[in-house]
Amino acid sequence: MPRRFDRFIDDLSRVELSVRACNQFARSSDDARGNAIRRRNLRLYLEELDAVGPRLLLVGEAVSYRGGRLTGIPFVSETVMLCGVDLANGSHVLGAERGYRKTDLSTRVSTEASATMVWGTIRDIEPLPLLWNAFPFHPFDAGNPLTNRMPAPAELEIGATFVMRLIRLFDIECVAAIGNQASFSLTRLGVPHEKVRHPSQGGKNLFVAGMARHSQFPRVD
Repeated sequence: MPRRFDRFIDDLSRVELSVRACNQFARSSDDARGNAIRRRNLRLYLEELDAVGPRLLLVGEAVSYRGGRLTGIPFVSETVMLCGVDLANGSHVLGAERGYRKTDLSTRVSTEASATMVWGTIRDIEPLPLLWNAFPFHPFDAGNPLTNRMPAPAELEIGATFVMRLIRLFDIECVAAIGNQASFSLTRLGVPHEKVRHPSQGGKNLFVAGMARHSQFPRVD
C-alpha cells in the first residue's frame, strides 16, 4: 500500500531543471544512490512532522548547497539532521537514531548557520512548524554547484504546486515567508501570509522577533 507522501516525493523526483539548478531527488542522476537517501530522509521528515500535526508552514527561498542539497530536508544541515533537535516541550525530532542518513560518508558533516538559527527558534513553537522552500531544489551560479543563487520567477512557478500541495496535505492554518522571494511566490499564489526576515546576513534578531508573533499570523482559510 502506498505511503502518504509517496506521490509527492515521486513528483519531486521527476521535475526537470536547467543546468543552473540541481534536483537532489532525481532518479536519473549521476548521484542516484545519494538522491535515493535524500528521498528517504525527506519521507522520514514529512512522516515525523505529520505525527506532530503542524499548523504553521514556514516557506524559505530555495535549497542551499550546505543544507537541503545534501540532506534532502529544507533548512536542515547534516549536523542538525544527524544530531537531531530537542524541542522545548521535551520531545526530540530528527537524529541518526530515527533512520536519517548522510549520503557521503567520506566528507565532513556539513553545518549551516541559517539551519542552526531557524531550528534554535522554532524549537520553542508548539506544535513544531513545517519547513519548506518556494523553490524546493538547489539553484546555483552557472558552472559552480557549490554556490547559492536567487531562484528565477520561472523556478518559483515550478515550486508553487508543491507549496500548495503541502498546505493541503498537512491542513496548514498559517503560513510565513522567510525572505522576499518566498513572500513574492506566496503572494502570486494568493496565500495569506506573514513575511519575516531571513536569519542570514545579520537578520537573526529580526527573524526571532518576527517568529515571536506567530500566533498573530493570518490564517490561510
